[in-house]
Amino acid sequence: MLASSGIVSFWTFISRILGLARDIVFTSLLGAGVALDTYVVITKIPNVFRRIFAEGAFNQAFVPVLSEYKENKTEGEVKNLINNVFGMLSSLILIITIIIVFFAPFFILFFAPGFYVEPIKRELATDILRITFPYLFFVSLVALSGSIMNTFGKFSIPALTPVFYNLILVCFALWIAPLYELPVYAIAWGMFSAGVLQLFIQVYPLIKLNLLPRFSLDLNHPGVRKILYLMIPGVIAGGVSQLNMLVDTILASFLPTGSPTWLYVSDRLMQLPLGIFAIAIGTVLLPRLSSLHQSEDTNEFSKTMDWSIRLVVLISVPSIIGLVLLSQPIILTLFERGEFMSHDTFKSSLSLIALALGLMAFMLIKVLTPGFFARQNPKTPVKVALASMLLNVFLAWILAFYFGLNHVGLAIASSISAYFTIIILLFILLKNKIYKLERGWVIFLSRIVASSLVMTSVVYFLNFDIVHWRGLDQIDRFINLFGILIFSAFSYFGSLWLLGLRLIHLKG
Repeated sequence: MLASSGIVSFWTFISRILGLARDIVFTSLLGAGVALDTYVVITKIPNVFRRIFAEGAFNQAFVPVLSEYKENKTEGEVKNLINNVFGMLSSLILIITIIIVFFAPFFILFFAPGFYVEPIKRELATDILRITFPYLFFVSLVALSGSIMNTFGKFSIPALTPVFYNLILVCFALWIAPLYELPVYAIAWGMFSAGVLQLFIQVYPLIKLNLLPRFSLDLNHPGVRKILYLMIPGVIAGGVSQLNMLVDTILASFLPTGSPTWLYVSDRLMQLPLGIFAIAIGTVLLPRLSSLHQSEDTNEFSKTMDWSIRLVVLISVPSIIGLVLLSQPIILTLFERGEFMSHDTFKSSLSLIALALGLMAFMLIKVLTPGFFARQNPKTPVKVALASMLLNVFLAWILAFYFGLNHVGLAIASSISAYFTIIILLFILLKNKIYKLERGWVIFLSRIVASSLVMTSVVYFLNFDIVHWRGLDQIDRFINLFGILIFSAFSYFGSLWLLGLRLIHLKG
């Protein structure tokens, strides 16, 4: 599993780096103004739907059922399931896409009410939504293709595909955007084009597997009915963080201009460790756990979950330290240029710290929820998800508006609700003996704490004050930031090695 996770992590790392380059180009081109605020808020709408329906609930419902068919059914029955799932998903998403594109102004009122009351923002938001939302149709089929390939042990192509998404957006921002009076329209069309290209890339690998879906729609098919049964509650359960993001999107539309962009910049930096490690582990984990559940190997099921939790803790701790202590230097180095000013750097750094403190929880959600979905049990996490969402809404409103913390309040609320989620999920897994703590946790955590203290000291010693950072030229900023990150990572993992942690301890 470590090797498969490594493959996914590598391509995810490349994709995230390109995504970072994309965001640097966006912020430099548009700044923290109305255009980027609108793009950030509105494109969250198809992305929330994507992560709930395609990458979230659908994936977590489809993979266990497909694994079951792969283990117990004939090749013809597997293909029949895939064909009917393709028919069901494409029809559902096409209907949703047509409705939202046609009634775009109404959905602006629902998802971004703060934009609706301002005519300029409302018109721009409506146009952006109509251009970008069809992306959902293409990327949902991409997720279906990826789920098929992952179930059959092919992880490279699904992990590689997002690289092309970011490449297309960077190209549109650099070369197509200057042709538009409002460059944000070019970026929106880039998102649409990227969705088409991503789907095209999936065709040949599926042909090689002899699993290219053909349209068939039988909602009475037992596999489809089972997926729908798992998927409907999973729309909530599998998308906890996405539903919270949707809440943040709605509330952010009422905040001062620039707030959505500041929150976006923070979230994008958070996505780097989250995507490279947690999502990569979760991608490999779900088919593995589904297979173990089918073979009724409860002991190995628990050991696999324990491995994934340890790996998340191991990676999340230094990521938190780095993002918190270096929040301003990172944002200054990467984003402060063009229309993105020093004020924007400071504001973004505050929400980055708030989100970074919740990083471990965000990552653990990605490895705990598969423990339920692999067992085809969506009912338990759906209740936790609903409670978490309500907590997030309450905290976000109180912190952002009552206490006046604005975008920082939204970030704090998201982090707290994420920790609430993992505490409850972990308690249920332990109580029901689905997961049991393996030996060595005390020693493992002691090593993590000691190594974290060493790393914190190194970062604190090597870091400069923000005035000094701002006095450096761009190249020197990159060199110094890269040097601090390398030395701090070396101090953390070197300390772990000196304390006795070896690679063999991380094999899943």
